[in-house]
Amino acid sequence: MEPMDIVGKAKEDASLPKATMTKIIKEMLPPDVRVARDTQDLLIECCIEFINLLSSESNEVCGKEERRTIAPEHVLKALGGLGFGDYIEEVYSAYEQHKVETMQDSLKGAKWSNRAEMTEEEALAEQQRMFAEARARMNGGEIASKQQDADQSL
Repeated sequence: MEPMDIVGKAKEDASLPKATMTKIIKEMLPPDVRVARDTQDLLIECCIEFINLLSSESNEVCGKEERRTIAPEHVLKALGGLGFGDYIEEVYSAYEQHKVETMQDSLKGAKWSNRAEMTEEEALAEQQRMFAEARARMNGGEIASKQQDADQSL
């Protein structure tokens, strides 16, 4: 019988995106250091096991507080309970940064939703501006004068 996690799937089913994890591993090391593929696989397995352990401990903290949803505070308490108290401040800081970035992303989304109120002429002008910016990026930042003239004639 296979070991099971909380949601009833075999632990072997749990994984992390290999390419993303490999990128993270490489970014954390000096550029002249190489990591063998089996070492990368081992590090990824360690990360999966750590996430399972932290999730399980967070669930226990949550249960002790008679809650049904694991909150960030439960994860922070679980880190302390597992002996990772030295990391709580850094994890909390990363969490706060994530909240700020998420809020900025949602404000950007609201900005786009307001654009639905444009007139057809405004939408066409905005579309042409966006096309010109895209062409500029593709041409290395330069818009050929022919393209500008063609855009203006539309």
